Amino acid sequence: MRLDTAAIRRGCPNCEIRSFRHLCGAELDHFRNAAKADGPLTVACTQQAAQFTHEIGERPGGITFVNIRETAGWSRDGANAGAKMAALLAAAAIPAPDFPLVTLSSDGIILINGRDEAAIEAGRLLADHLDVTVMLMQPADVTPPAAAVFPIVKGKIRNARGHFGAFELTIDDYAQPRPSSRDRFVFEAPRNGATSRCDLVLDLSGEPPLFPAHDLRDGYLRADPRDPAAVLRAVLAARDLVGNFDKPRYVDFTPSLCAHSRSKLTGCHRCLDLCPTGAITPDGDHVAVNADVCAGCGQCAAACPTGAASYALPPADTQLQMLRAMLLAYREAGGTHPVLLLHDGAHGTPLIDALARHGDGLPANVLPLAVNELTQVGLEAVIGAFAYGAAAVRFLLRAKPRHGVTGLLQTIVMAETILAGLGFEGRRVATIETDDPDTLADHLTGIGPLAGLENPATFRTVGKRGDLLRFGLSELHRLAPRPVDVIALPEGAPIGAITVDTGGCTLCLSCVSACPTGALRADPERPVLKFVEDACVQCGLCQSTCPEKVITLTPQIDFRARRAQAQVIKEEEPALCVRCGTPFGVKSTIDRIATKLEGHHWMYPTGDRRTEALRMCADCRVIVMSEQQFDPIQDVPERAPPRTTDDYLRQRENKD
Repeated sequence: MRLDTAAIRRGCPNCEIRSFRHLCGAELDHFRNAAKADGPLTVACTQQAAQFTHEIGERPGGITFVNIRETAGWSRDGANAGAKMAALLAAAAIPAPDFPLVTLSSDGIILINGRDEAAIEAGRLLADHLDVTVMLMQPADVTPPAAAVFPIVKGKIRNARGHFGAFELTIDDYAQPRPSSRDRFVFEAPRNGATSRCDLVLDLSGEPPLFPAHDLRDGYLRADPRDPAAVLRAVLAARDLVGNFDKPRYVDFTPSLCAHSRSKLTGCHRCLDLCPTGAITPDGDHVAVNADVCAGCGQCAAACPTGAASYALPPADTQLQMLRAMLLAYREAGGTHPVLLLHDGAHGTPLIDALARHGDGLPANVLPLAVNELTQVGLEAVIGAFAYGAAAVRFLLRAKPRHGVTGLLQTIVMAETILAGLGFEGRRVATIETDDPDTLADHLTGIGPLAGLENPATFRTVGKRGDLLRFGLSELHRLAPRPVDVIALPEGAPIGAITVDTGGCTLCLSCVSACPTGALRADPERPVLKFVEDACVQCGLCQSTCPEKVITLTPQIDFRARRAQAQVIKEEEPALCVRCGTPFGVKSTIDRIATKLEGHHWMYPTGDRRTEALRMCADCRVIVMSEQQFDPIQDVPERAPPRTTDDYLRQRENKD
């Protein structure tokens, strides 16, 4: 592997760069000496990470390991990969904040759901390690074992819920076998609705999965009973799942920011539509995220328009800082038209390694960045990458993803719409869906430079996703070849405006009380409806709440909105109390109500003084009615008493 240390130093000017030929062997003392120094330490080798860590143990500044061999040096373009190596080192130097953990506990109680002897054999393999129960769906031809080492029952799972350490299954056709079963099982009378609680579920039934996105459900293991190797892998995985296990709390949720509903009217439901595991459920005016079930796909956080759901592995601002460091270092080191390749560790890293070892490797201008889940990447990261000078962004997906990627595809469509609207040409954001290294290489060739980003932005940002997105958009607009003020976005975009049919609006201001972000505002002095587009997240609560149904959402980007004052949508004269002069409503509404009631309702006959009460404030109305000794039921005829059972019996007796 050839190292262009001069380029690396240009890209990382504030770092001491030292190169070696055999740091893990003959030159190991150099590593020991470097590890004794204060400050952060980055080792550009992941192959010997275990050895380096073992050499020094715990280090106050810690050690960061980054791979520049398979990702850069082992490539047909390896001689020109100095700028890429600088970018990879710069990105690795960004510290990731700590994230909270969720502890799940398992006592080793497992239910093996199968249909034949394969399930019983799996039970035998696990009986010495776990508390096993085997449940068979079709046990007619199964010979009972000579000794009852673990329970074997009959049943079919109707419903399953829960998570690792706390599964709850509803079982129909449940029955226990008779001890007298001879050549085949004979069961007692079955019953429906039995409940089974267990820590683990091993599904060897060959039926459809019990859970959506079942690969992401911790503690639920599934294998094709016709594949002995797959069954054995599942058994070995289940054997060790006893004790306490920590997993990240992937999503930090703030209920007060959620725009799901108000007054039992639904507004935003993006996260509910996208969550593949069902970990998100409605909970009053907001939603609830079950951290025990959440598998960390991050689609909820990427789609959340208010920032109520934020991803923690890493947070959005840390991810954007890594992109900034990578792209700016690449440019300082002399690199041109960088292509950002986002991938995950489980699929993307082995694919890149295979391409480096057996193919031409990644092109020198392709900058790989591993993320926990590709679906965690939001619009703010894509827009920020282009503002920092990326020529293209590619997402490396599996040929058959483990869960839905609808949220990511929506993000890509929005990003492409914005780039095209600003005059950036070509297909700049796309997915690469493959498990083949050569196919990956083919998709990464021929991506040309992006005109208009010769002097990219260098801004630093911190904060929530919405703030990051707004700032990135303003910077990208500044760099655009053909900047425009307004770009229409596809439905579901998290930014936009509203359109109000002012002719039907009565200024009831129910939309103002429902708006969770303050985008819709009122004036305490006058009947007026104002709108601040920069605060609108297109949650739809105003549309759902409006009694006149005159509000529609308009997804768009107005680059002037960030600096614009609140827009007056509708304003009318206030209705003044005819007795004290206090404003108490909208004049047109009060006039319309008075016109409809006067002469058309028994309480307000034409010319009667009581009609003046309609044009009074609440206090004066009470005073006037008291002075006039107004009896609201004075002219109402007495109602006939209700008929009871005794009345009907008495009527029957009189007829007899």
